[in-house]
Amino acid sequence: MKNVRFLLLGIFFGIVLSKAEIISWYRIYEMFKFQSFHMYGIIGSAIAISAVLMYLFKKKTIKDIDGNAIQPKAKEKGFIRTLLGGSIFGLGWALSGACVAPVFVLLGFNPLPAIIIIVGAVLGSMVYGILHKKLPH
Repeated sequence: MKNVRFLLLGIFFGIVLSKAEIISWYRIYEMFKFQSFHMYGIIGSAIAISAVLMYLFKKKTIKDIDGNAIQPKAKEKGFIRTLLGGSIFGLGWALSGACVAPVFVLLGFNPLPAIIIIVGAVLGSMVYGILHKKLPH
């Protein structure tokens, strides 16, 4: 029964994403062409909120569902792999016009493109799973 609140939170999050036009291919297109501040403002807000949450996690103010303190992992080193991974992610985002969370919201609006994107993401994860031992970590 306690998982119902997470379902409701997910539905609320989906509504917020759709109302903020984050699932709009046109908004993503504008962002990658540097024509609008809309998506950059949303991403900047997410970074600011994440910074506050990380601070609260480190101070052990926020606890998990069982009441245990959440302990963030230490930063891993690796500028090149972060740059490479971010570039691949950004390329997929630009080509598909959808990011990870909004693609599930898009599934409710237009299922066929969303299914194609989800299948591509799963296949990409499978390829990574096969090749991860050969990649620099």
